Formats: sequence, structure tokens, C-alpha cells
Amino acid sequence: MIGAGWAGLAAALELAERADVCLFEAGRAPGGRARRLGHGDSRLDNGQHILIGAYAECLRLMRKAGADPERLLLRQPMQWRREGGLSMRCPALPAPLHLLFGLLAARGLSWRAKWQLARALQHLKRAGYRLAEDCSVDAWLEAQRQGEEAWREFWRPLVLSALNTPTANASMRVLAAVLRDSLGAERAASDLLLPRVDLSALFPEPACDWLGRRGATLRFGRRVETLASRDGRAWVDGEAFDAAILATAPYHAVALLDDAALRKQAAGYRYWPICTVYLQYAKPLALPAAMCAVSGGAADWLFDRGALTGETGLLAAVLSAPAPERLADVDALAARVAADVARLRPDLPPPLSRRAIVERRATFASEQGLARPTAKTSLQCVYLAGDWVCPDYPATLEGAVRSGVSAAAAVMQDLRIEQ
Repeated sequence: MIGAGWAGLAAALELAERADVCLFEAGRAPGGRARRLGHGDSRLDNGQHILIGAYAECLRLMRKAGADPERLLLRQPMQWRREGGLSMRCPALPAPLHLLFGLLAARGLSWRAKWQLARALQHLKRAGYRLAEDCSVDAWLEAQRQGEEAWREFWRPLVLSALNTPTANASMRVLAAVLRDSLGAERAASDLLLPRVDLSALFPEPACDWLGRRGATLRFGRRVETLASRDGRAWVDGEAFDAAILATAPYHAVALLDDAALRKQAAGYRYWPICTVYLQYAKPLALPAAMCAVSGGAADWLFDRGALTGETGLLAAVLSAPAPERLADVDALAARVAADVARLRPDLPPPLSRRAIVERRATFASEQGLARPTAKTSLQCVYLAGDWVCPDYPATLEGAVRSGVSAAAAVMQDLRIEQ
């Protein structure tokens, strides 16, 4: 196993009870792009991730590793709190009544925009959340006659949060798959699952502890330099294994594999950043909700870390797929985020400190027509995992975990390991 992000860990958990597992990781800690950074009082997540009830594989493997989702995640019915814009909370009713009643009772959205949203979502449902031909989200919204208000308050924040790709380029087919598994499934599938602990404690650390107890070899701080297939075996830095799963980003994978088809596919990937601005206040934030936003504000979503993880006064503000110019002046960006918070809590004093964490290539762009590889490569005994390999999901924790599960299943099938 090469790479101890969520995909590599998922594959390792699937294999560890059936095979001897050796896990290579270039960094000193597991988790990839969803982990804790720093030490002591300076520890911060390298982004603010959320899960939803539809993330069945994430939840299954958390339980397998001994990380209880009911304790580590705050489960809330789907809600949308945007100051000065759409405010919606779906009741605990069977689907699709929860969404219908939530939309009818929503504030900050005209009846015309509500009707447009309901009509578009119903159209997707009737089509089985399938598109005969992929197109951009903007093109689909135009065909569905969605107005600017519906785009600004619902579609744009949804697409940025789910796909981290601007609506002009985002794949409607991928968005439809996300909506199918959340809004189009049972009510609990659309629940928000907000981490109550840091991202390392949520899954990566429990997974590594579980692997260690089952005899897996964990080699952290070990960057793999060569990967080859020879004599029916996978060779990792000259060491022979029955199989190797390469669970890295596309640009790392093509640097290790001599696979022309994979290089061509990887060349089609583009990337978008995610910026998380942390502001520390001297007193509890007490925001209207643990996850909320200001319509037209600097950040897409604001998270009250005090309400979630007990980090009193700490705010995490997330900007998905920001244009480069928005990241040019971090101080100015932090000031705009503080102004958003002041709209929600005008009584709060200015923040004591700020820090911005920018993942320049946080996710691949979920663009229309993007060709993705499968778990199997052209090299015998070498397999791929990573959110970019998941066939129909965007770059999410669930996509990463699903890809790891699929890669492990392919290994077991080819090596005839009983599943």
C-alpha cells in the first residue's frame, strides 16, 4: 500500500484480515489531505471537511476501525443557514417529504425561486438522476430555467461544497450522482455529519491503530521512489510484493508508473484550491448554527469549532474553489471573514489571531467529460486508489474510501483471496 490517505487506509482495512499489509507513507502522519496539522496548542485541521448520511462506506470503515460515528460526528437533519439569504431546515420526515416541507418553510427565498428549485429537483428524480449526455451545471440550470436567486442561494453553494468546482465547468452528471445518494435517497442520507474531533482522530489514527493491532507494517516518513511489475510481482523500491495499491494523487501516480494510458488520463485533470481561514476569538462565538454562512460573504461556510469540537472561540471559514486573486492577500481575506462574523455577532470583539491554510491542489476539478481510470492499471499486480479513481463521485472523503474498497476487492479477486 503506497499512501496513507483515506483511500489507502480504506484499502488496508479491507485487506488486513486476509493478507499481510505493508503501508508506505511519505509523511509522518496518516490522513493525506484530511488530517490535523501542527502540534500542541497550534494544531489545526488542514481543511474543514463534513460528511453526510449517504457516506455509507466512510461510516462502515469508521466503525470497523473502532471510531464510533455516533460519538465522533454531530448528526443534524439537512439545513441551510445563510444570513441575508436562504435559511432552511428539513424536518425529520420520510423522504421526500422532509425536503418538500423544508423548502416550503424556507425563509429568504422567493416563492418563484422555491418553485424553480422544486421543479428542477423533481425533474432529476423522474429521470432517475441520470443524464443521457453530460453537460456543465450552468448549462443544465439554464435548460431548467433556474433564476439568478436560486443559483446564488442554493445551486452555487451546493456545487462548490460538493464538487469544489465552479458551476460553469462542473459536471452535472457528477452532481446528479451526489443528489441521487443524498436528496434522492432515504431522509437520513441527507443528514449533515459534522466532525466533533479533529480529522486525524476521526478516522486516520484509529485506522492505523487497528492495522497495527492486526500485524500490518506501517512505514511512515518513507517516500517510495520506484514501482515496477516484474515476474508476476510488484516491486516497491526493490522489495517484492504480491500486489501494490498506489493510493496517491494523479501527479504522483504518473511519476511512479510507466503507463502511457494513465499519463494521458492524468493530463486531463485540473485542480482547484480550498482555503480555510481560522480566526480565534476571546469568547465563545455562539453562531446561529454550528455551520452557517453570510449570503454574499467572503467565505462559503462558517464553522463554530467551539460548538463542534470544544475549541472555544475558534472559527473555521471555508472558501471552495476560490479564484487566485482572492488568495493574494491573506490579511485582507481574514478581515473580510471577520466582517462576516460581525454581521452574525456584532457584539464580538475583533479576533485575537488568524491563520489561513491553503491547499493549492485540494481536489481535482469535477468537470464534464472527465475520463477517470479504473482500479486496475496496465501493470500486472499494480492497482490504483484515490478520490480521482472513484467513477461517479467528486473529490470527497466518500469517493476516496470507495476507491480504496474497490482496489482491495480487485486485488482479492486477482489473487483469489476469499472475500
